[in-house]
Amino acid sequence: MAEIIELSRQALPHQAAQSLRRMLIEGAIAPGAKLNERELSEQLKISRTPLREAIKMLASEGLVELLPNRGAVALSLNEQDVIDTFEVMANLEAQSGELAALRITDEELAEIRALHYEMLASFTRRDLPRYYMLNAQIHERINTAAKNPVLSRTYAQLNARLQALRFRSNQDGQKWQHAVHEHEQMIIALETHDSAAMRKVLIEHLNNKRDAVLDLMRSGTLENVAAHR
Repeated sequence: MAEIIELSRQALPHQAAQSLRRMLIEGAIAPGAKLNERELSEQLKISRTPLREAIKMLASEGLVELLPNRGAVALSLNEQDVIDTFEVMANLEAQSGELAALRITDEELAEIRALHYEMLASFTRRDLPRYYMLNAQIHERINTAAKNPVLSRTYAQLNARLQALRFRSNQDGQKWQHAVHEHEQMIIALETHDSAAMRKVLIEHLNNKRDAVLDLMRSGTLENVAAHR
């Protein structure tokens, strides 16, 4: 019984990190906002100790910054940060996609295809949180199919900085539709093992995401995306 209680306590920080991660990505905690431990502790119904451990996990992922005399603050990127980060991310995604097209197994392809169909259903329902979760899983599976652990670690670390922005980039219905079409092209490229086509569509996909994010930032509507979905 004591072991079960101890395991439950160990799981609390991970569960809290999962909840906080979703809040950061979906905009419930705005970029640049201070994470109020008292409010979050009450909201998540946990004590401060596992909450602080969860915040440290998110800091290691790059979703939260730990600042002297300010505590934990949600990551906020300016325009140049966005441009620079997407530039590197586009090339990482392109490389992982190129390798995945060459190395993917039938089982991995079947799993990605199944996630794709689930994602299409979420798009039809305009369920953005579910769509984003499945979308992220597809990109992660493509990265895993590249079978390069160094690339996977680098991808995960950098992608953490962009998760919230990628979630918000589908505010415009036409751009969201175009992103879905790009995912359909990815599936075809993986099925035909066309590495050049996979590289091309992923670079275009990331560049389009970057442009959508920059449009939102420049129009001042970025922080309202979650509220409008």
